[in-house]
Amino acid sequence: MAKIKFGTDGWRGIIAQDFTFENLTKVAIATAKFYRKHKKIKNGLVIGYDTRFLSKEFAEHVATVIANFGIKVLLSDGYCPTPAVSLAIPKFNCAGGVVVTASHNPYKYNGYKLKGDFGGPEEIESIEKVEKEANKVSKSEFEKLRKSFEQLKEKGLIELVDLKKIYIDDLKTKIDLSAIKNSGLKIIHDAMYGAGQGILTQLVPSAVVIHNEFNPSFGNVNPEPIAKNLGELMKLVPEKGFDIGLATDGDADRIGAVDEKGNFVDPQRVFAILLKYFYEDKGLRGDVVKTVSVGLMVDKLAKKYGLKVYELPVGFKHVATLMVTKDIMIGGEESGGIGVKTHIPERDGLFLGLTICEMMVKRGKKLSEIVDEIFSEIGPHFYKRIDLHTTEEHKQKLLGKLKRGLREIAGYKVNNVLTIDGFKFFFDDGWLLVRASGTEPLLRFYCEADDPAKVDKVLDWIVNLK
Repeated sequence: MAKIKFGTDGWRGIIAQDFTFENLTKVAIATAKFYRKHKKIKNGLVIGYDTRFLSKEFAEHVATVIANFGIKVLLSDGYCPTPAVSLAIPKFNCAGGVVVTASHNPYKYNGYKLKGDFGGPEEIESIEKVEKEANKVSKSEFEKLRKSFEQLKEKGLIELVDLKKIYIDDLKTKIDLSAIKNSGLKIIHDAMYGAGQGILTQLVPSAVVIHNEFNPSFGNVNPEPIAKNLGELMKLVPEKGFDIGLATDGDADRIGAVDEKGNFVDPQRVFAILLKYFYEDKGLRGDVVKTVSVGLMVDKLAKKYGLKVYELPVGFKHVATLMVTKDIMIGGEESGGIGVKTHIPERDGLFLGLTICEMMVKRGKKLSEIVDEIFSEIGPHFYKRIDLHTTEEHKQKLLGKLKRGLREIAGYKVNNVLTIDGFKFFFDDGWLLVRASGTEPLLRFYCEADDPAKVDKVLDWIVNLK
C-alpha cells in the first residue's frame, strides 16, 4: 500500500486508488491521536468538505473515526469553502480542523487538509507528526471504532453546524457590501462547480453566477482559477458588459479575476493591487510574506512603502505560520491564495474577490485602470506559468541539470539563483522558477519579465531544454 504523504497543501490521492476509506481511517485515527493532547480539545475539532465525489461521505467517515475517540466534532451540515472551516475553529475555540478537499486538483482526486487552532493551515511540525502516525496505524486499531455516525450524533459527539452561514455573516462585517450594491457594479462569478457556489449572490444579489451547481466532474475542467480554465468567463465579461469577473477554485480559497475587457488579471497582479489597496486606502501596516513563485511587483511596492518582505517555499502553511508569529499585513502565493491581517491567516477567494470589487467602487476605477496604475508606478510586469506532465526520468534529469547551475537562460545572463524551493534564476528585469509540484506528478515553470515576448521565449527555452 502506498505511503500516506502530506504535500504542499495536505494529503491528496486518486479516489479509490490512494484516497480510500481504509487510508482515510488511518489518517483520521492519526489526527485524533494528535489532537487529543491539545489544550483546547474539550471544544473539539471542526470538519468541512467540498463538492468532490464522495466528499460528504468521506467527511462523515472522518467525523465518525475521530468521535470514536471521545472527541467532539463540529461537522459542516453541507459543503462549504475551506476558509469557512478555518474561520469556525477560533470562533468555537477548537483545537483544530479538517477539510476534505483536493482544492484545484483534477476531479479524480480528493484530499485532506489539517487546520490549526489559530484558523489557518496547521503548522508543518504538527502535520509531519500526523503523517508519521498515519503510516504506523495498523488495521487492528480499526476494530476499536465501534460506534456508528448516527450513534455518535445521538450522544452529541457529532454536531452538525451551518458553517456556511457563519462564514457569510463574517464576510458581511469585513466588506462594504452596501457600497458595492449601491454602485451598480456588474459582477459575474465562476464558481467552477466548487464549494464557493451559492455564496456570492447571498452577499450581492445582483451578481450573476456560472458553473453554480453540483457537478463532481467540474465539467471536465480542473477547478483552478487560471486563464486556461476560464475561457467562458473571459468571453462573457465583455460580451455581457460586466465590470468584473471573479473565479474561485474547488474549495474557494483561491481567487482569479477578469477585467472589463475580458483580460485575465493574473495572481501576481492581484497580489500587487491588494497590497496597494490595503496599505494606501485601508491604512494597514506590517510586513509582507510571499512564496518563491510570487514575482517582483510585490517587492517593488513593499520597497516603496518601506515594508520588509519574507520569501518562503511554496505552500500557504509557510505563510500562515509567519502570519501568526509576526506582524504581517498581507501574505500569499502565486496561485491566488492570499491572507490579510484583518481577516484570518488563511486564503479566502470570496473575501479577496469582494475586496477587489470594493476597491473598484471606492476608487471609482475599472479593474484595468487599477492594474495600469500599478504599472505606471513600478513598470510593466508580465507573467506566465506552464504545468508539464512528464516522466519521472525527464523530471529528475532536468532538475539535476538545473542543480549543476546555468550561466544563462534563453540568452539572458543569470544574475542570481534562489533554491529554497526548486530553482529560481534571476536575470535582468525577470526571473524563471522551476519546481516539482507538491500535489500532482508534474513540473511547474514560472516566468515573469518586463516584456511578454521575453516570458514566452524563456518558457519555450526551458520546456525544450534537454
